[in-house]
Amino acid sequence: MRWGGDGSELAELVIETSAVLRDALRALDAGAEAIVFVCEPATRRVVGAITDGDLRRALLRNADLDSTSVTEVMQRNFSAVTSATGRAEVLDLMRARRIGQLPILDAEGRLCGLHTIGRMVTSRPRTNAAILLAGGRGTRLAPLTNLVPKPMVTVAGRPILERLLLHLMSAGIYQFYFSVNYLSHMIEEHFGDGSRFGCRITYLHESEPLGTGGPLSLLSPVPDEPVVVLNGDLITQCDVGSMIDFHDRGNFVATMGLRHYSVEVPFGAATVSGDRLIALQEKPVDRKLINTGIYVLSPEAIRMVPHGEAFPITSLFDMCLAMDRPVGAYMIDEEWLDVGRPEELVRARGLT
Repeated sequence: MRWGGDGSELAELVIETSAVLRDALRALDAGAEAIVFVCEPATRRVVGAITDGDLRRALLRNADLDSTSVTEVMQRNFSAVTSATGRAEVLDLMRARRIGQLPILDAEGRLCGLHTIGRMVTSRPRTNAAILLAGGRGTRLAPLTNLVPKPMVTVAGRPILERLLLHLMSAGIYQFYFSVNYLSHMIEEHFGDGSRFGCRITYLHESEPLGTGGPLSLLSPVPDEPVVVLNGDLITQCDVGSMIDFHDRGNFVATMGLRHYSVEVPFGAATVSGDRLIALQEKPVDRKLINTGIYVLSPEAIRMVPHGEAFPITSLFDMCLAMDRPVGAYMIDEEWLDVGRPEELVRARGLT
């Protein structure tokens, strides 16, 4: 993804409606993205796009470089997304439309970024592995989960677990472990060894449900680098790379992803002293930091997990704190949904 920062980089990709084809050719050469965008001078709103292919076809039709307006050549019905559009949706749209560039527009229709297929499918590889906890039964989502494991429930036509995989790959992670139990064959048949997705997947088979922490004891050998661990029922845009860097900088034995969560009491709350009313607060909001189910664990922490036992991962953090080992608290401000809850699944599917 190419962002403009102060706007200087993106400025190379924009020409005005008064421009001619020679201006478009210069912009294509300067921007080096094989696409430029035509905007209205006053509002900077993008009204069209010109690719190098569009320019070649115009020249083959004998269009004049110095007199033909870019508005005669530009594509008015071009595809675009917003900054809130997730990586999976961007990739789906690029593949469906067979396009290599996808502009990011703000609410006023101005260019604020650019996705390119090269940057979407490649990133700086990290040596860290990720463990996706995909063995849960998902009873809260029944009857949806009677015939399909919870992580394979779809949102916008794509399994939740696949969305997580693609998001982590965008952070440069290509080595994955899936802990599986309930209807594990459906997960293994869909993902295989990961080669179809451009990564490597190893399965940690739980003969009995091991909770959120127990599957870590199945890692053999324990990786030498910190490992990212995520619940398999999350939809998130968490900057996992930044979280790993935070963990490394702090020399933490374990790091927990946290975010603010607010609950409004739907009634007026009273404060009393003995039999006297002291104060009233109408519909107070209780704001807490909650565990997001996203973690980074050092090899030392993984080795603390008891082997082959049902073990909640939060108990691992309790152990680290009891031993006075440094534990990180990483704040997650990006999109995050726990789709294991029915109301959040409805929200994720855009039905509310």
